[in-house]
Amino acid sequence: MPTELHARSCFSFLRGASQPEDLIHRAAELGYDSLALPDHMGVYGSARAHAAAKECGLRALVGATLELPGLEVPVLVRNRPGYRNLCRLLTDLHCEPDGAFQAPNPAGHDQLLPSQRDADSPPPAGHRPLTTGTTGLVALLTPESLPNPGRENLLETATWLRDTFGEGNLYIELTRHHVRGEERRNTLLRDLAEHLRLPLLASNAPLFARRRDRFLADAFTSLRHHTTLDAAGTLLAANPERHLKHPRQVADLFRDHPEALLNTERLAGRLEFTLENLGYKFPSYHENGRPLTPDEEAFLLREQTLRGARQRYGKLRQNVRQQIEHELALIAKLGFSGYFLIVWEIVQFAQSQGILCQGRGSAANSAVCYALGITACDPVGGGLLFERFLSENRKSWPDIDIDFPSGDRREAVIQHVFQKYAPRGAAMTANVITYRPRSAFREMSKVLGFPDDIADRFSDLSASPKVHDSSGRDGEWHDRPGHDQTPPSQRDANSTRNTGPEVSMSNFYPKSKVVDLEATIEQAGVPRTHPRFRPLLHLYHTVLGFPRHLGQHSGGMIICDDGLDSIVPLQPAAMPNRTIVQWDKDDCEDLGIVKVDLLGLGMLAAMEDALRICAQRGRPVDLATIPKDDPATFDMLGRADTIGTFQVESRAQMATLPIMRPRNFYDLAIEVAIIRPGPIVGDLVHPYLNRRNGREPVDYIHPAFEPVLGRTLGVPLFQEQVLRMAMIIAGFDGAEADELRRAMAFKRSDERMEAIAHKLRRRMSERNVDLLVQDKVVKAIGSFALYGFPESHAISFALIAYASCWLKVHRPAEFYAGLINNQPMGFYSVATLLRDAGRHGIRTRPVSVLHSDCETTVLDDGEGKTLRLGLHRLKGLAAATADRIVEARSRRQFTSLPDFLRRSRPNKKERRLLAAAGALNGLPEVEHRREGLWQVEKDLHDDLFSVERQRAAEEASAYQWHDPSGHDQDSPVPRTRDAPSQPETGNPEPEPSRIQDRRSPSGIEHPTSGTKSPLPPMSPMERLSTDYATQGHTTGPHPMALWRRQLATGPRPPATAPVRAADFSSIPHGKPVTTAGMVICRQRPGTAKGHCFISLEDETGIANLFVPRDTFHACRLIITSEPFLLCHGRLQVGEGGTRTLYTTAVEPLHFPADLASSSHDFH
Repeated sequence: MPTELHARSCFSFLRGASQPEDLIHRAAELGYDSLALPDHMGVYGSARAHAAAKECGLRALVGATLELPGLEVPVLVRNRPGYRNLCRLLTDLHCEPDGAFQAPNPAGHDQLLPSQRDADSPPPAGHRPLTTGTTGLVALLTPESLPNPGRENLLETATWLRDTFGEGNLYIELTRHHVRGEERRNTLLRDLAEHLRLPLLASNAPLFARRRDRFLADAFTSLRHHTTLDAAGTLLAANPERHLKHPRQVADLFRDHPEALLNTERLAGRLEFTLENLGYKFPSYHENGRPLTPDEEAFLLREQTLRGARQRYGKLRQNVRQQIEHELALIAKLGFSGYFLIVWEIVQFAQSQGILCQGRGSAANSAVCYALGITACDPVGGGLLFERFLSENRKSWPDIDIDFPSGDRREAVIQHVFQKYAPRGAAMTANVITYRPRSAFREMSKVLGFPDDIADRFSDLSASPKVHDSSGRDGEWHDRPGHDQTPPSQRDANSTRNTGPEVSMSNFYPKSKVVDLEATIEQAGVPRTHPRFRPLLHLYHTVLGFPRHLGQHSGGMIICDDGLDSIVPLQPAAMPNRTIVQWDKDDCEDLGIVKVDLLGLGMLAAMEDALRICAQRGRPVDLATIPKDDPATFDMLGRADTIGTFQVESRAQMATLPIMRPRNFYDLAIEVAIIRPGPIVGDLVHPYLNRRNGREPVDYIHPAFEPVLGRTLGVPLFQEQVLRMAMIIAGFDGAEADELRRAMAFKRSDERMEAIAHKLRRRMSERNVDLLVQDKVVKAIGSFALYGFPESHAISFALIAYASCWLKVHRPAEFYAGLINNQPMGFYSVATLLRDAGRHGIRTRPVSVLHSDCETTVLDDGEGKTLRLGLHRLKGLAAATADRIVEARSRRQFTSLPDFLRRSRPNKKERRLLAAAGALNGLPEVEHRREGLWQVEKDLHDDLFSVERQRAAEEASAYQWHDPSGHDQDSPVPRTRDAPSQPETGNPEPEPSRIQDRRSPSGIEHPTSGTKSPLPPMSPMERLSTDYATQGHTTGPHPMALWRRQLATGPRPPATAPVRAADFSSIPHGKPVTTAGMVICRQRPGTAKGHCFISLEDETGIANLFVPRDTFHACRLIITSEPFLLCHGRLQVGEGGTRTLYTTAVEPLHFPADLASSSHDFH
């Protein structure tokens, strides 16, 4: 039984250079019976190795390499208790490194040999007893365990390991890689084994699957040591011997130690544990501190469901009751009652805290979830398929996703779950961050010694990584990311993937390609003739898709009653008070671990803020009771007036809305679902729109599909429809349909989709289904592998989309305030949102220390159509400073600049920021922004904070509350003649004038008296530039308005100025047009075949541009880097009256000021 017990994969981060699956597949090819992957400080790759091993028919043994102080020890798992101990030990080492060892105790020095111990000092940390048990674990002492192995420290370490792991659980490993000094170390280890009577093991300790992978291993070594390949020297391996060798080669290496080979096989026989025996159990629901039995859980779930159903439906109709009874029976039979109750408790907690939340995804297919208040759409009324969520044949747990407002509100729910299952009963699932084009190029160019500016240029040039290379090079071997970098004829037949075009996600929607990669690298500064050009290309392709580091999932949580750290190791997340497990969501699902998704949605946070502001202003809104058929809302959708709304604000959605013209809620659900990569690539969008508008007949693909596809006019837009089609046309049962669902949702590779597509074709052929029908069905399924919505998901999102549109129509000021308070989110910057607000009659007042709160607010000006920007809009103003400003002003309005500075205590940078942004305008000393900048530079201690002046100000303030003049001293400070009241749109500087009186209303002369700034006010263009630098937007004129003003008044005004966005509506189809504007959005999705879409904003609105592929390539640098563009082309008038500029040439528009503008690029 050939075995290798000490391989490491790329999940030993920068140590191994092969994926776990590749090592397993290679081991199967070489005839191994089992393979252990004791990766560095974790079991990160064990789940993937286990899945691959099941396919290949060998055993994936579990272990990890422990990093202890001054010592690295590979540890292998013998049985279930051993796995539990390993997980807890790894958790201790990650979360509480000091807690993993017992405290030093000089009296307990028997852990060390007397000859190695100083009687007056405790043992070293690495040799202190472990606090976690080691039963069921086997340790290996290897040539690499100690940095400088010698007889004494080897004896000391081996004695400690033997005492720690127990007799018979320590092995001495020998390796032979043909390097200098190797036999000396092996001799030391052999002598040690003989002295302590420890068994020897034979291992090649592979770090990669094949010899050719050595180059990447060297690159990883250089990265780990923060050096280059040139400077790495002896850090690099001397040869490529550390690959997974054939068992005969290993036997030949150790033919002088047959006992080591025999011990290796014997130890493999002792290692009984695989992840098949994980032992995970979902926690029971607790009531009054007591876990309920399954029968009690089923009874309580039924009770709560029926109570909620009566609240939702009123009197229960027969079809509703039948559906609920059917679901409850199945849930109880599968043992999921506790799961539903735990999710219900999380939702109840959120609602008790006033936190807006809504379940989505397949859970929206469940009437039980609807009755419990977990989801918000009625699945019975909507005719949704419950089996999409849960079926008797389904092997995995149901998946419930819940959206919460992003930020602190969602974090409160997450921390509630952590605390409820503390200390180690809950954790987030991991997110494996992989090498993508930019990171792959940056890291690999770094190890080859290229300067950082080359990587910077490559990042700029490849600003759209998810683009389809349509140059016909897809089939060339050197442009196949993630594949072996050898020509197809030289590859191992077993390692070549079947990438049939009909179902391959890479062919439909490549995630890791850069258009014309070699030319892009040349443009970045590495010519093709450079001797390192090919090595760079090789490393770039090889590393794509490899794990780079571990992050945390956006919201996936797993919980366990008996301690999650007995199931999988935990480690701290980057965010405080969070832990993550060492597997990602797909690994967890493969191993039967239940995940609850607590997701953050920016729009929910914005809507929650908007609803709060509505309530504060005496105009409360209950989203549950707003009319679902509001004509004004659907009119706005038909006009594509959807900037800032949820799911229907993108360029593609806005282009489709005037054609779709949704008039009811289900229309909106289809609109949400139709603009996705799946329907677009599958060519489903235009057929649906044509059929909806009567331009082509309805085609159901096959007569049997009419009941399934009737609502969508014969076009399969939803995952549920695809599953039903497979069950009808190919006879798939529930388990096979669930397999199809998982394959469509699996983003890691194409292999699952390819396998299920072949199975589908075979079954259809057996049923004599026409080949044309087969092609259509397989194409639809392949499209959904790219990202298609379940119907329940689309309906859940449509609820939020409709609510956001209703708020924009009926509570616009509060809606925009909510959006601005929760940036960044959505497609558009605050600058664009403010312009859109202005087009809807909403005025915006600038940031002011005299009036602004921390957040943006709606002013009570009678109409409720004025926003006051909050202090949070200032870049670099600390939240604590903003809080101090508002808190100090709440006690007493600021009477002067010294008073403001004394009570709010901004630091030097913040004083400058406030002055530059115009937030100090309105204080008596500040006539304009440069005046403010001049005044805040004064020495506070010598001038503003003198004891005498401070005492005088405080004495004067004591009388302000009873001013005999009758003025309300708590109201804003009266302005001087030369400091007009705050304008509605911006902070324009007044004309230079002399301030006649610099006294506060109390009559105290300010210390700045007589020190007027010699600086002139800022020009409009300077104010614009400063606004963008300090806030990212302006409340003054749009940049293009100032540009046109300068163009018109310049020495050579043009005969014809560029056309404004608002003028597009009056230009006929096909007419040549030149337009100009500020770029707010660049998009080049993988479904666009290399074409680019640009949105330009000017003072009148937004102009949409279509840039064909050839024009994009010709003008690529200008398009991707210039903030203002001058574009030439011809106007196209499309269906629904949509107007787009077909762009034939692009120039940079030279703007007279440097604006720190932002755009939504290539997302």
